[in-house]
Amino acid sequence: MTGEYCLAYVTAEDREEAGMLAETIVGERLAACANILGTITSVYHWEGEVEQGQEVALLFKTRRDLLEALTARVRELHSYDCPCVVGLPVEGGNAAFLQWISDETAKAQ
Repeated sequence: MTGEYCLAYVTAEDREEAGMLAETIVGERLAACANILGTITSVYHWEGEVEQGQEVALLFKTRRDLLEALTARVRELHSYDCPCVVGLPVEGGNAAFLQWISDETAKAQ
């Protein structure tokens, strides 16, 4: 099971957008679960300037083979021109939980 799973880290403009992303991605079975982590402060370069703003962070628990489809769906739904979607590999964990991820994403649309 090692290497089959990943966490997708995503940032959203606000809690409303984060909730919509979580509901849609999980509803479409592109992820088994989404954690809305809360408000964060982001500092970043954008269009030649250093910007700072509030965002909401999410973690999606999914299979590695669904990351591309999850990323594409986030890009379709997101308000940003260039949304943050980063896959982080899962190197191990509770085998029963990892199997649950597989079971819940088996019918991804």
